[in-house]
Amino acid sequence: MFRHRSQPSRPLVSAPAETAVLSLLLAEGPLSRVELARRTGLSSTAVTKAARPLIDDGYLYELPPERTAPGAGRPVNPLAVAPDREYFVGLKISVDQVFGAVCDLRAGIRATAGRPLDACTPEAVAALVAELVDELLDADPAFRDRTRHLGVAVNGDVDRDSGRLRHSGLLGWRDVPLAELLAASTSLAVTVENDVRALTVAEHWFGEGIGTGYFALVTIGAGIGSALVVNGHLLRGAYGVAGEVGHICVDPAGPRCRCGARGCVEAIASTDVILATVRDAAANPRLTFDEVVEMAREGRPEAREAFARAGQAIGVGIAALVNLVGPERVVVSGEGVDAYDLFSRHIQEAYAAHAFGAASRCPLSLRPLPWEEWARGGAAVAIQALFPQPAATPTIGAG
Repeated sequence: MFRHRSQPSRPLVSAPAETAVLSLLLAEGPLSRVELARRTGLSSTAVTKAARPLIDDGYLYELPPERTAPGAGRPVNPLAVAPDREYFVGLKISVDQVFGAVCDLRAGIRATAGRPLDACTPEAVAALVAELVDELLDADPAFRDRTRHLGVAVNGDVDRDSGRLRHSGLLGWRDVPLAELLAASTSLAVTVENDVRALTVAEHWFGEGIGTGYFALVTIGAGIGSALVVNGHLLRGAYGVAGEVGHICVDPAGPRCRCGARGCVEAIASTDVILATVRDAAANPRLTFDEVVEMAREGRPEAREAFARAGQAIGVGIAALVNLVGPERVVVSGEGVDAYDLFSRHIQEAYAAHAFGAASRCPLSLRPLPWEEWARGGAAVAIQALFPQPAATPTIGAG
């Protein structure tokens, strides 16, 4: 039985100055008050005023004094985040498993656990999540009393404001009040976000996107996902599908995509398509994706050509995104990037050939993504929920 814990009576930060100070320290601290003032545009007095309640509540602390330079005046006391002041549970829900992590205030992973999912129904997931969260919070005596928030990363069209999963083709769900269900089963305040967007929040706040105003993340797997940060904020667009690089058309005469269009990046480059293409070419319907990867590494032409075509499509799609938005960095990740050695050159070459002018200076980082990073994305969304959002994004809490 999950043991109830009290919910907070107010958000952690509400004033813009507190938000600016804490969010900068989370990503880039420790920093002196002088540096915080310079970076946020606040006065030194405003920084001190904003920091005081966060120090009093134990979220920030002062490091021992240090001199900024030889012969400088009074030593400064840099401010730092106390990462173990509060913990957050992050979850990644997939069609056959739920993976979870407890993260600290700076999204450092402190514990992980996973459970297989036998029945992929909302009710079965809610029951399994309650068990998994209980297991995670029992991993350390400090976790249970200091955890108030649960962040959930899930495939599909998510209305983050209401916590509803409007549609997930992968899970076969439509119009599910997921935040409400999980809040009832766990007694935590719940924030639900699309999995790729959650991962993008984690990278922007705590990873390769730190300090960028414009940032993009692309994931390669059973689908091709992407999300954009514009002017420091996650871009959703008027209809919630902004930045869908997977459905940029790169070949009007290409194969039919599951969205109904032809020649989408996803219709050429998803791991499912690569697998199906090589199975057909090799006349072997029992091949697994791992076997296809091994075939390509052994030099089998049907496999190498499938990866080359996929990499070219991804590179062209990323170039279109970079030309339109102009991010400072792009991270390419996902389970498909385990085969990065087969994709990388083709992605980079196609990107370089199609990126326009100075946009080609935007670096691409390609790296694999373990499952715990998806769960960390859920925790990052829960951490983000402590701050006022550009649009109202309330969490749903029990009790």
